Amino acid sequence: MEPGGASVPAALPYYVAFSQLLGLTVVAVTGAWLGLYRGGIAWDSSLQFNVHPLCMVIGMIFLQGDALLVYRVFRKEAKRTTKILHGLLHVVALIIALLGLVAVFDYHRKKSYPDLYSLHSWCGILVFVLYCVQWLVGFSFFLFPGASFSLRSRYRPQHIFYGATIFLLSVGTALLGLKEALLFKLGTKYSKFEPEGVLANVLGLLLICFGVVVLYILAQADWKRPSQAEEQALSMDFKTLTEGDSPSPQ
Repeated sequence: MEPGGASVPAALPYYVAFSQLLGLTVVAVTGAWLGLYRGGIAWDSSLQFNVHPLCMVIGMIFLQGDALLVYRVFRKEAKRTTKILHGLLHVVALIIALLGLVAVFDYHRKKSYPDLYSLHSWCGILVFVLYCVQWLVGFSFFLFPGASFSLRSRYRPQHIFYGATIFLLSVGTALLGLKEALLFKLGTKYSKFEPEGVLANVLGLLLICFGVVVLYILAQADWKRPSQAEEQALSMDFKTLTEGDSPSPQ
């Protein structure tokens, strides 16, 4: 039983476990694809480019998805602890993604390849910038003590919407990059059901499945983290002190 007598939704643990199985499989299949067909990963060699897809999948897909699920998984812990974990997972995801961006730009510089000409690269930069902005604004509203109760309440739905949207865009951008990488290397052989193409297509389907499961969990209103009694009392007291009106039931 959860605070207030509410029970943990019966299906939630199974969906969360399934999402983690999918996420880890996505990371493993990405590593297998790079190892079997792209020569592996190394920074100071022609394999530096391969750091990019691996870091982006780990950071912008798997860890970002897990950060979104924090409030569904940790349902009894203190709200501030959950907030900090949510923010830290996003920070780790950002750092890993930044490493992936540095890898691809450095690789292009060494090879004298042009930058930022493809749809994948445009979407990738847009998503990364939006992700950074989302984190900074979220930190300012929810972890930094300056925002008022009413301001946090008004912004929270936008924060949730933009977080899910950025995650969805991240999955779409990864699919664009995967298709681009296959066409560059395989060309017309892609239509011949080459083993690399088949494995990469499976990876694409796994990416979609992971994204769908994460978004499905987030979309279930009755799976949201219930407010604990002390959190409701603190919120109402804080609203009374900062807004100057009497607390109302939520």
